[in-house]
Amino acid sequence: MSTASAISIALAAASVALTQDLYPNKPIRILVGFAPGGPSDTISRVVGAKMGEIMGTQIVIENKTGAGGVIATQEAARAAPDGYTLLNTTLATVANEFLSKTIRYEYGKDITAVCPHAETANILVVNPSLGLKNVADLVKLSQQKPGELHYATAGRGSATHLTGELFNIMAGTKLIPVHYRGGGDTLKDLLSGQIKIMFSAIPPVQELVRDWRLIGLATTGPKRDASFPDLPTIAESGYPGFDVRLWLGMTAPAGTSKEIIHKLADANTKALQSPEIGTALAAQGFMPMMGSAEDFDAFYLAERAKWEKVIKSTGMDKE
Repeated sequence: MSTASAISIALAAASVALTQDLYPNKPIRILVGFAPGGPSDTISRVVGAKMGEIMGTQIVIENKTGAGGVIATQEAARAAPDGYTLLNTTLATVANEFLSKTIRYEYGKDITAVCPHAETANILVVNPSLGLKNVADLVKLSQQKPGELHYATAGRGSATHLTGELFNIMAGTKLIPVHYRGGGDTLKDLLSGQIKIMFSAIPPVQELVRDWRLIGLATTGPKRDASFPDLPTIAESGYPGFDVRLWLGMTAPAGTSKEIIHKLADANTKALQSPEIGTALAAQGFMPMMGSAEDFDAFYLAERAKWEKVIKSTGMDKE
């Protein structure tokens, strides 16, 4: 190697190191693939603001809606890997990798883990007219009426749909999905008995379950949910390993330096430890999801393997 080449490489390395040391020296943007006001937007804003305060910079939210979050993911994947473009990442980000036929991306190749933010469980609810008291009752009824019981979802490929299909696989049931576009219509039909089953996010149905207008059979996380500590999980109800959480985190373009990722992850940990962030997350029905970049990478890979199997085994990737 010539002296000139060696000097050039050394200067480039020094420039990268200096950039990382000075990071961040301008505002950071977080792309959110969903409209303002929802959990993804709200949690990105509150956690992002606290992270910005900790890091001494401004973190701004840009809502890039479309294709169930795919548009935002694709833009993040194409962004410079300099730590100034980040992506609000959800279970939908995992599923869309296998569901989208028009816009493609691959975890590890196009985006990489930064940190987790928050998590919550779903809850399996049924209309009281079914007369069910637990998961075993639902499984028994489904076996008696294969293909006759329908469950509501928030749309094809949504978390509520994926949860139902994972349940079908693990419990051997044949519940049929009915896809809704609006939460208001879903709740109206659940309450009227037009449709009788749903794996719902907890906040929209919490008071309805407490008032016995809907019957909660189980929650879907790895442990009992604080909102319903007396309800068993589906895993406790005879299906060990069943674990579906609605989670939010942050990824970055692949190639972003480990030093920058660790700075962001450290700021996220400090933000999640602050009481005001815990309160803000609880208001959205979530709790802090602690973990390093490496923890989030391992979690994401496990989620990716799980949902790829569900999507491909049910043929959702071909619809």
